[in-house]
Amino acid sequence: MATTTAVSDDSVRDTVKKIFTEYLVKHEHRKTPERYAILDEIYTRSGHFDVEALYKFMKEKNYRVSRATLYNTIELLLDSKLLVKHQFGKNMAQFERTYGNAPHDHLICTNCGKIFDTTDSNIDSIVKEIAINAEFTASHHSLYIYGTCAECQGLHNENLFDYSITPNKS
Repeated sequence: MATTTAVSDDSVRDTVKKIFTEYLVKHEHRKTPERYAILDEIYTRSGHFDVEALYKFMKEKNYRVSRATLYNTIELLLDSKLLVKHQFGKNMAQFERTYGNAPHDHLICTNCGKIFDTTDSNIDSIVKEIAINAEFTASHHSLYIYGTCAECQGLHNENLFDYSITPNKS
């Protein structure tokens, strides 16, 4: 599920623009206004998004960005490590910005599809302990926890059959 929240820190957007520009120059890609508009739009929102939702949003805001340009730019952003791709068990990939985004894990509701970011220092401690025991240097980890969110649990419980014994009306 995509969440749109304005990033108040313009320095983050300035920094990612600089990183992206350096990437484009190094790999001899064109620096187009459309690519920068896509980058800015991604870094103006928080949370997860899919490409089609971003495309529709940008069309509604009258950006002149084709699907091909959007998909190609997403690939460049993935390669430049400014974006990460998640596959949360559905056919559609979800994306999330990386720069300025604290490390976190994900809770995925299998009923409604909402994605919740979560952090827990216990998980980080366990990952470090596993790496030490395996004589492994961990650079990062990824944890997806699937289940039912509180909202869906409430909806689900309201729809349960009442198996209590009812008085016989004879």
